[in-house]
Amino acid sequence: MPAAPPEPEPQHYPQLVAHVDGGARGNPGPAGYGAVLRTPDGAVRAELCGFLGVTTNNVAEYQGLLAALRWAREVGARELLVHADSELLVHQMNGRYKVRAPHLQPLHGEARRLAAGLARFRIEHVPRAENKDADRLANKAMDEGTSGK
Repeated sequence: MPAAPPEPEPQHYPQLVAHVDGGARGNPGPAGYGAVLRTPDGAVRAELCGFLGVTTNNVAEYQGLLAALRWAREVGARELLVHADSELLVHQMNGRYKVRAPHLQPLHGEARRLAAGLARFRIEHVPRAENKDADRLANKAMDEGTSGK
């Protein structure tokens, strides 16, 4: 009996760039997140989104960041540059703002823990117009979640 072929090696992307977003229709309201991960040359490697039920916009923003961090970890990334249009998220992650809302503290803690597992992590604020792909995915998640698809 011939030996089974070896399992394919998982893709490894040592450097990634992510655009993350989250939104809620109403605040709180039906919410979703989106994240697009690319290699530094711009090749899309993952598009992630998820419906979150009823929650706040800020929770949805953190969930987009967490999805990107988890995926980066799964593929062995060492470096991750994140672009987000939420000033609150960016400033909290960079330590400029304190995380006062009790419901955001565990999300912030998890994001910091995952980011600390990378050799290099950076998060930067970008205008909403530069975050269209992540916004599209967050809206797709909200649309599908509220329609029951």
